[in-house]
Amino acid sequence: MRRLTLLAATLAALGANLAHADINVGVSLSATGPAASLGIPEKNTFALLPTTIAGQKVNYIVLDDATDPTAATKNVKKLTSENKVDVIVGSTTTPNSLAMADVAAETETPMISMAGSAIVVEPMDAKRYWVFKTPQNDAHMATAIVEHMTTHGVKTVAFIGFADAYGEGWWKEFAKIAEARKLKIVASERYQRNDTSVTGQALKILAAKPDAVLVGAAGTPAVLPQKTLKEKGYKGLVYQTHGVANQDFLRVGGKDVEGAYLPVGPVVVANQLPNDNPVKKAALEYVKKYEAAHGAGSVSAFGAHAWDASILLQHAVPLALKKGQPGTKEFRKALRDALEGTTNVVGSHGIYNMTPQDHMGFDQRARVMVRIENGTWKLQK
Repeated sequence: MRRLTLLAATLAALGANLAHADINVGVSLSATGPAASLGIPEKNTFALLPTTIAGQKVNYIVLDDATDPTAATKNVKKLTSENKVDVIVGSTTTPNSLAMADVAAETETPMISMAGSAIVVEPMDAKRYWVFKTPQNDAHMATAIVEHMTTHGVKTVAFIGFADAYGEGWWKEFAKIAEARKLKIVASERYQRNDTSVTGQALKILAAKPDAVLVGAAGTPAVLPQKTLKEKGYKGLVYQTHGVANQDFLRVGGKDVEGAYLPVGPVVVANQLPNDNPVKKAALEYVKKYEAAHGAGSVSAFGAHAWDASILLQHAVPLALKKGQPGTKEFRKALRDALEGTTNVVGSHGIYNMTPQDHMGFDQRARVMVRIENGTWKLQK
């Protein structure tokens, strides 16, 4: 009888320890390399996230992938095999996220990407079954750009973007929407993220005489095409993507990026939003916390992608705990299912409503148009 009592006590203790197992969140982001201006605010944000969810301790294991898909793959393999993470967050860029998604699917670990391209979660297949994302899709934002172009008399447009998955994703979505809205694309050029000159591409664009130019790039490398076009005398409208919505882009671009239009998440201009905007309260909460730590004007769209990943987890974890415990295959699957069932969750970028076919879950409330004026983002009514 005594042995049975001791055995029962031991099992109860083991059960109690298991019930309070830590939740391990593995993070790979681009704190260095060409996308560092995006990855640094993401890294800063992880230091601000809650250390407990639903009574469980949360550990954030943050690694730098240096904007390199090979390094991102190495990171996520380490996180899943050595750290036994329950969920992956990252990476900052589309190429890195696509590389990481292979490992996430192989290990059946849910992943929340902070990259913008729709290709990260579309089309739905066995790999993307495990992948979600917090940024707005390129298609989502391209629609806002085309609408702005057509209402401002643009008839012809040129495109210059990264020669990678981000640039190609934007080209594909923008070209499709532009064609549907009867915009004529007169030039399409590419360049590498680490290029120091795009003079040849700019001259071809100038020769086509477009009414507007869309730069399909992200971070500070997106300054180069607009700067070059300005130096060569281009007088038309210039549009950027939501991949440039941070202070480093404004700092590096200076007067060369003045007047550019772009779609952004509401958090970028949280203070300028009308009081009836459903995202304003959540956006201001993040802005207040980030700027308290890093100074006024330091907030960016990219750190907010990490913040929203945490918001999604805060809603999903309590549901997943009902079906499994951290550190188990059952918990990872339940967490994936809970993320897919996200309904009316308000983040700093928009309102998330995910489905089996939509692992982003945003509508038009997740975007606003801004113009760069006097080195700041100005909300366009």
